[in-house]
Amino acid sequence: MNTEAVLLLETVNFAAEKHRNQRRKDAEQTPYINHPIGVARILSHEGGVTDIEVLQAALLHDTVEDTDTSPAELEAKFGPIVARIVQEVTDDKSLPKQERKRQQVEHAPHCSQQAKLVKLADKLYNLRDLNRCTPVGWSTERVQEYFLWACAVVKGLKGTNSALEEKLEELFRQRGVQL
Repeated sequence: MNTEAVLLLETVNFAAEKHRNQRRKDAEQTPYINHPIGVARILSHEGGVTDIEVLQAALLHDTVEDTDTSPAELEAKFGPIVARIVQEVTDDKSLPKQERKRQQVEHAPHCSQQAKLVKLADKLYNLRDLNRCTPVGWSTERVQEYFLWACAVVKGLKGTNSALEEKLEELFRQRGVQL
């Protein structure tokens, strides 16, 4: 088995272990691990991304934010580049939700190319998921607000990957949101 395949399997296994008891907020409560795997698949399959560290970071992108994983743990296991990308896309959970959302919009244009790719694929996955199934407790207005906020983030990522940006633009257009 080639080295990159081994690295990806190790990364998937680590993410699966860390997210093992988590569920998505949809009515079916799908396993959370579907999300980071889906983000990595969007990057490789739809975005044409082959950079192994970006794919690893996509698989790990919510571990620091949503599990007991530390940046140091990621760096020790996956190296400084993967850890840095994950850190760039990680929200500071000590801040109020609205401040975290504001910071995502503000910081998006200043992220590395690698982090921008992960952010684009993450937003694409989440928006598709919202179209597929509204999370429990979410109103139509809250879904639309998420689309508007995601659009503001994506504006700061323009010029990163035209294939992913076109797919996002189409989702926004369907919702009457101008990118």
